[in-house]
Amino acid sequence: MKKKERHRKLIDQISINRKVSSRFLSETLDVSEDTIRRDIKELHEKGLITKVHGGAMSNVQKLYHYNEDVIYNRENKITIAQKASTLIHNNMVIIISGGTTNLMLAKLLPKHLKLTVYTYSLPIAMQLTEHPLVETIFIGGKIHKNSMVTIGIDVIQFLSNIRAHLCFMGVSGLDLQTGVTDEGYEVSLIKKAMIKAADHIVYLTTSNKLNLRQGYDVCNLKDIDTVVTELDIKNTQLNAYISAGVNLL
Repeated sequence: MKKKERHRKLIDQISINRKVSSRFLSETLDVSEDTIRRDIKELHEKGLITKVHGGAMSNVQKLYHYNEDVIYNRENKITIAQKASTLIHNNMVIIISGGTTNLMLAKLLPKHLKLTVYTYSLPIAMQLTEHPLVETIFIGGKIHKNSMVTIGIDVIQFLSNIRAHLCFMGVSGLDLQTGVTDEGYEVSLIKKAMIKAADHIVYLTTSNKLNLRQGYDVCNLKDIDTVVTELDIKNTQLNAYISAGVNLL
């Protein structure tokens, strides 16, 4: 394994697990602990991770509401985030909505990418500080305390003045009749503004939210650009969506 690839995988493991031992990294990457210690020292000096006794940890402390260790459907959300990250290229402008699937995407963004990211999610904005090449713009407004996102007319007005290449949007419900729906009225309005602000919308959803309808419309099925789930594209649960012309990843 080349050094550059090993460093990338090492950083990914630290991002996913928050804190890891040198022994764990040695076994996972199949290299000696001496090699891992040298890698940790080098990445620590570059400001990409924090060196600690016996291993390394992420630069970002848990200063925000979510406890990532108990994220529901965590493994599925890691799969979705890894799929979604393949759509991101250098120098893109991106909007990221709230939710734990998008939080996982922010966590697993490749460290080599130079990006501008807009978000109204406080946990995601904090997570993005771990990425030295990402310029993060937090969209201010009234904070919704349960979800730790900003809401209100200020957020909508801000979004109306930007243009992004991609928008990654969390999904509360997706079905063939109504398309994407959300549980909250104010958040559904913000998501509609996000759709207008981006060239391409990528909807991230775990399969348990398929065939589920919430109270407030976000967009119709025909207006969906791309949907990313943890399922393999050949999974029969997706057949009806493929037949309806939904672009799935």
